[in-house]
Parts: sequence; structure tokens; C-alpha cells
Amino acid sequence: MGDGVARTAALAEADDTFDQAEACGARIVLQDEEEYPPTLLELHDPPPALFCVGDQTLLSAPSAAIVGTRRATPYGERVTRELAGSLARSGVVIVSGLARGVDVTAHRATLDAGGRTVAVLGTGVDIAYPRAHRAIQTTIAEHGLVISEEPPGSRAKTSSFPKRNRIIAAITQATIVVEAPLRSGALITAEHATDLHRTVAAVPGPVDSPQSAGANLLLRDGAHVIASVDDALALLGVSSPRAPAPQPRTLAERSILDALSSGPADLDSLAALSGLPARDCMAAVTTLELRGAVRCDLTGEVRRMGR
Repeated sequence: MGDGVARTAALAEADDTFDQAEACGARIVLQDEEEYPPTLLELHDPPPALFCVGDQTLLSAPSAAIVGTRRATPYGERVTRELAGSLARSGVVIVSGLARGVDVTAHRATLDAGGRTVAVLGTGVDIAYPRAHRAIQTTIAEHGLVISEEPPGSRAKTSSFPKRNRIIAAITQATIVVEAPLRSGALITAEHATDLHRTVAAVPGPVDSPQSAGANLLLRDGAHVIASVDDALALLGVSSPRAPAPQPRTLAERSILDALSSGPADLDSLAALSGLPARDCMAAVTTLELRGAVRCDLTGEVRRMGR
């Protein structure tokens, strides 16, 4: 009698899960189905099912994880934008966890570059965590892919996020850690990637920056060094696409490009050369970078593309 009650309850719970998945537009991919990513089967505890909203073909495309701290510094955000944007323009799918800081910056930069991105959640695919990421989560579902092993309706739990990190490591060819303190989910992702014999790389940071302590530790222990965008492109075996440089749309953008004609410059020098206030200079540089007209190197220098 007890077994019968338990079976009935389990079937009812399964029916509820399917109904919730259908209601939020999620496809359930079971472990024994052809669409289930074979790379996940390399885990010792592969998810029994994946809930997917968006383009599932991205799970079999060349991909890289870009992960890092929720408390990213301006340096970390700048590097993340440059790496994610460049890799995305070269056809690499960018995978991350849609957390604050490095993760969401990687997703946004990929979308801004016209690339494809996969968000792996620690909640159900119908739950935005944090809530402020609801809009970008919807955009990723429309132009990329949102996945989770947690059933729809599942709220954020501390234990869910380390589990989520193993999926990020498994479905990508390489994990790039931008900034990570010594106790960081990004380091858990890197550890899973190492166990799965995936490539692990990290961006060096200041030796006195807590946000870079974990990334620097990875480098000390043998992770690949990402000291430039070219390093990341080489790591994934892709090259930067050649395209005509976008033309300036405003006088401020023209001033920036003219100031860079003689070579790269840091933001302070660029503001002086262009005659623009620092705020206007930074806004114009950001716009030009998103359109691929300039590149902000990891050193902080701004470089005109095609020169």
C-alpha cells in the first residue's frame, strides 16, 4: 500500500513538472534521449534531465565558458567584454552562469557582438536570479539558450550553484576564469573542467587584488595564461574575423578615432587628445567598442581596429 501511494505521488509530481515546463516554454531533455548532450555523460553524476528554453543546437557548437566573481572590478568587466565579444564574433558560443559580475557581463557582451550565448542556471528556467536579470534571461532564451537541471519553479538554493558549475565545465571545450577570489564558484567550475580534461585558462590580475587571487592561483598551478584576446582565440583554435571598420556616427566618435590615428592611448590620454570630457570620452569609446571600431586591450589602452 505504501509503495502504491509513493508511486502515485511520484507520477503526480512528474505530471506537475511537465505541465510547468510546458507553461514556461521549456523542453525537457532526458538522459536517455538523443538530444541529451553526450559531454554531460562524462560527469560522475550527470543530470537526469535538462530543462531547455531556446536553441538546443548550441550545446553541440564550439564553446567556451567565461566565469568569474560576482564582485567584478572595472578591470574584470573590461576584460570580460573584450574576451566575450571577440570570441563571439569568431563564432564561439559563450557559456556562463548569469550571475552578477563577470557572468552577466560575458552574456551581455556576447549579445552586443551579435553572438550566441548559453546561460546555465541554478534555479528553474522560469526563475530569474537575481531578479534584475529577468530581461537579459528572456533575451538569451530568444537568441541563445537557457538551461537548468532544476525543475521549473525551483528557487535559488546555496547547493544549486556548485552543481550548476559542473554543467558549465562539461558542455564547453575551455573554461576561462577572468577574476575569482580564493573562495569562488568560478574555481569550482575550473576544478570540474580539470577533472574532465578540459582546457582551463585564467586572466592574470594584480597580486594585491582579492578578486584576482583565485585566478592567479590557477595560473601558478598551470592554467593557460590569457594575456590578450589573441591568446583566447588561439586557445579555442579560431581567428578574429576581418570586417570593415564601422564609421563614426557622432562628432565625439570622430574625435576619438582621429585621436587614435597615431596609435593606441589610455583613456586619460585619449580624453586629452580628443578634447572631450572624461565622461563623454568613455561613453564614445564604449559605443565604438561595442560596434567593433576600437578595442580596449587588457593593458587599458584603446586601439583603433584595422590599424
